[in-house]
Amino acid sequence: MATGPEADALLAAAVAWRDDDPDPTTRGELDALLQRVEAGDDDARTDLADRFAGLLEFGTAGLRGALGAGPNRMNRSVVIRAAAGLTAYLKAEGGAGEHPTVVIGFDARYNSDVFARDTASVVVAAGGRALLLPQPLPTPVLAFAIRHLGADAGVMVTASHNPPQDNGYKVYLGDGSQIVPPSDAQIAAHIARVERVADVPRAHEGWETLGDDLLGDYLDAVVTVVDPGSPRDLAIVHTSLHGVGHGTVTAAFQRAGFPAPSAVDEQAVPDPDFPTVAFPNPEEKGAIDLALARARATRCDLVIANDPDADRCAAAVLDPALGDWRMLRGDEVGALLGAHVVHRGVSKGDVFANSIVSSRLLAAVARAAGLPHEETLTGFKWISRVPGLRYGYEEALGYCVAPHLVRDKDGVSAALLLAELAASLKAQGRTLTDLLDDLAVEHGVHATDSFSVRVSDLSQTDTLMERLRSDPPASVAGVAVARVDDLARGDGGLPPTEGLRWFLEDDSRVIVRPSGTEPKVKVYLEVIEPVTDAGALREARAAAETRLSAVRADLEQLTAL
Repeated sequence: MATGPEADALLAAAVAWRDDDPDPTTRGELDALLQRVEAGDDDARTDLADRFAGLLEFGTAGLRGALGAGPNRMNRSVVIRAAAGLTAYLKAEGGAGEHPTVVIGFDARYNSDVFARDTASVVVAAGGRALLLPQPLPTPVLAFAIRHLGADAGVMVTASHNPPQDNGYKVYLGDGSQIVPPSDAQIAAHIARVERVADVPRAHEGWETLGDDLLGDYLDAVVTVVDPGSPRDLAIVHTSLHGVGHGTVTAAFQRAGFPAPSAVDEQAVPDPDFPTVAFPNPEEKGAIDLALARARATRCDLVIANDPDADRCAAAVLDPALGDWRMLRGDEVGALLGAHVVHRGVSKGDVFANSIVSSRLLAAVARAAGLPHEETLTGFKWISRVPGLRYGYEEALGYCVAPHLVRDKDGVSAALLLAELAASLKAQGRTLTDLLDDLAVEHGVHATDSFSVRVSDLSQTDTLMERLRSDPPASVAGVAVARVDDLARGDGGLPPTEGLRWFLEDDSRVIVRPSGTEPKVKVYLEVIEPVTDAGALREARAAAETRLSAVRADLEQLTAL
């Protein structure tokens, strides 16, 4: 076993954390690890060092990380500290006074309910009012509840689409939006002041568990996104990917007058192990294979998939060009929903928005309709704050179709609006792919793609970004780079954020940025191919895909570690 001041400090910190841990499970886990370290196990020491590499960072995504013992993991000690920091912030900079109201939701992941109750106990002990959702429910229900109940803040215990070993802690303020700077840093500063969990007062009772009427209120509100007189003849296959969306989505569709979706039974019941998928993320290859198999067997019209906390919505369609089902890209669904919102009727001041990494097609749709469009940083914490927002989306399957109800992405309301669009097209003898063709003819083929460069060490992310920043390519796929934006400097007019954006002379676009929630660098690609008329669409699509493939091939080489 390594010795010296550094090793002694690590062991002392681990022992102090263990002795302060209120959870016997993680306390025992850390104790066993310490015994292995003291026995000379180098792997155990490496594990211990990682667990104590620092307190799990609290940022604009709140907290997210692997479950386990230690400050760099998700556990009760970390959550209690976060709850204490949040409550102190609300009473100080947050302007909530001495008795802040916090509404708390949770999903069905391991320990989500425990972390939710710990949060409630801290809020109550600090003189606040804690409102606990009655059962595991989708994140949009929590986001809705904040403004509906007049709370000062909201907490959702979820790791969204992360792997089974993770959990997370998402924080919203009273306007119903996720936290943004400087609130994140202010909350983090209050968290850092908590020296020991034992010093944080916790109540054993006193929080309020809300009734089922809250879910009823959400459902009553969310069904208003569809026109009562629009067609409802649509056969849908739905999967919740072992998350908490099945019951809420089914109830929403029935309350809106649609036939109940056909559920993928193997994935309908919440299961924190997510046994049928490698990753519980509809974007991942294979995640919706069971739903597609059901669609082929039942001859349905549309496949809808939600991620485990149901704030994202994926869709698949029968594509005549392929003769088979395929999942629509997030940018395709984003454009379809945006065009549908415009078609249904908008006001002159309504603003459309999407994140910087999303397609420029929505901007073209808004421009053609004479509507303002805004480009934001990645994340709904930014999209939802656009003044006058009527509709916003980002390519990672997130859609805000009713910002007056939920100021965040909402996979339930998005699914309803998409179903309304598909049913309306079906009544005309048309499909979603027909509308995509219409948009391409009017605005050009916007072909998008993305890939991730996964890293084992976060330092590799910094190394890659610095290499691309210091030595950017003069051309990509044989086309000159016409403009380079260093997003960290605020180039392009947005607040500074880590990332690079290149525009090529043919209007192709490349964005490279580190993920905010996972150890990887993400690369986003878009090419735009003009279309002269409907007869030239197939040729234009082929040309766009050829260009896109060439750009991707070059970027895969440029970003190789």
